Amino acid sequence: MLTYAQTSTQTTGSLIQMVILLVVFAAIFYFLLIRPQRRRQKEHRELISSLKRGDRVITAGGIHGVIDKIDEGTVILSLEEGAKIRVSKTSIVEKVRK
Repeated sequence: MLTYAQTSTQTTGSLIQMVILLVVFAAIFYFLLIRPQRRRQKEHRELISSLKRGDRVITAGGIHGVIDKIDEGTVILSLEEGAKIRVSKTSIVEKVRK
């Protein structure tokens, strides 16, 4: 009877340690991966919503241009020498200061 009680106490103790370890790993995962990613997504949404005609931008592909026209989901960029291309709004990664 006494050995059963000791074994039960040890099992409960190890179970509590496992739960604490899982909570610690979840907290580390959240603060190192999930939270920074959400912050970057929020900053990108703010960037996309703040775009206006005449802004100088850089796309994910490295194309530099000036916004000529903004549609629902696309942007027309004016490039050097008069060339124009249509890109997705979400492909714009940075607004360049003038």
